[in-house]
Amino acid sequence: MSSATGGAPSHATVAPVAPVGGTVRVRPRALEKAVRAASADLAGAPRDGVSVDIAEWGGGLTIRVATKLPIPGLEQSEEIRHETPIFERVRAMQIALAEELARLTGRDIRRVSVTVTGAIVPERKRVR
Repeated sequence: MSSATGGAPSHATVAPVAPVGGTVRVRPRALEKAVRAASADLAGAPRDGVSVDIAEWGGGLTIRVATKLPIPGLEQSEEIRHETPIFERVRAMQIALAEELARLTGRDIRRVSVTVTGAIVPERKRVR
């Protein structure tokens, strides 16, 4: 028997013909970790410095994020001049978070509230 006429069965993944029974559950803790990671990445903050609260609301999710934002040091006057104002940065972060979290969770994101709790300022290095 030649390999072209039906030797070994194919190992390709085939989509099921009928819907598969069962349930899919995503624990709140797993959802919280995914939201915290995405929020930290978008804010530019460490993951342990971001707190999130997730709730079901209006058939979707509402997300509250509290984080610090990185800002340039005071000695970096040129960077400060070109820095986007905080309000605009947070508004852009809200929009990006809603899109990213909808993609990650597969759920409708109804609301994203962001609270800025402080600033992350780069450490000044002392010159001796």
